[in-house]
Amino acid sequence: MFENLDAGGAAHKYEAIKQVAGEYTTSELCKLFGVSRSGYYAYLKRQQADRDKPVKDLIKVVYKKYDGKYGYRQTQLFLLRDHGVWVNHKKVLRLMQEMKLRSRIRRKYRGHYASTEGGRVAENVMQRNFKADAPNRKWVTDVTQYRVADTWLYLSAIKDLFNNEIVAYHIGVRNDNQLVLRTFEKAFKKTKDVTGLIVHSDQGFQYTSYAYHDMLPKVGAQISMSRRGNCYDNASMESFFSHLKTEGLYPYDIRSVDEAQRRIEEYIQFYNQSRPQRKLKRLTPVEFRRQLSV
Repeated sequence: MFENLDAGGAAHKYEAIKQVAGEYTTSELCKLFGVSRSGYYAYLKRQQADRDKPVKDLIKVVYKKYDGKYGYRQTQLFLLRDHGVWVNHKKVLRLMQEMKLRSRIRRKYRGHYASTEGGRVAENVMQRNFKADAPNRKWVTDVTQYRVADTWLYLSAIKDLFNNEIVAYHIGVRNDNQLVLRTFEKAFKKTKDVTGLIVHSDQGFQYTSYAYHDMLPKVGAQISMSRRGNCYDNASMESFFSHLKTEGLYPYDIRSVDEAQRRIEEYIQFYNQSRPQRKLKRLTPVEFRRQLSV
């Protein structure tokens, strides 16, 4: 088994040691073959590096393509989606650490609630149960803001909890009732029958308005609201806004309202159609929904 080892040089000896490493100690084998332990371990490390190089190259491609915004878990999903390669998440983490590739830091959301004086409040029907077994059973909605120079831009959005898809959204420079009402007009044009739908929001003034409370029951939808001052009751919607700002806005030097609006629209399209989610069996929201018709 060990004939002519000298003819193959140190590498040949290292490979022979590797084959019988479980039968003898490394020190005994290295002494027997006349090689150093440090040389043997360096050989194993080089072999591992050679095996990891193709995956490392793909990780670099993903990291660059998405502007270094994602950590190892989302990178794992993009490796599968973009390149058809499935790599254990622990290995992705190890390789990214070796290459010193870090995701951008997620900014924490700080919830705020507007006054509900003079408006209507509904009970918390959702009760943080952010799961739905079919489309258009549970929607969550909210308004977020983004500042460009001296102008505030407001985004009203609706998310379907079945597949986390953004059903509809509306962008404006005024945070008023019309911002929210127009968002729902768009949603109802796309979804004709919403009978039995639960729509959950916080207690912002748009959602306690009489116009909002008159609109939803007319189409057969039920209103649900977070408890006052508790942003976790609408955590699913806040999660989307956090992704939007961290991945779609904060990394860029945005100088105009038009650019900000374009970035928001592009990100929502990317989120719905191209960003896989672990909760959706590694599919995008649109792919997950389309499974129903297959």
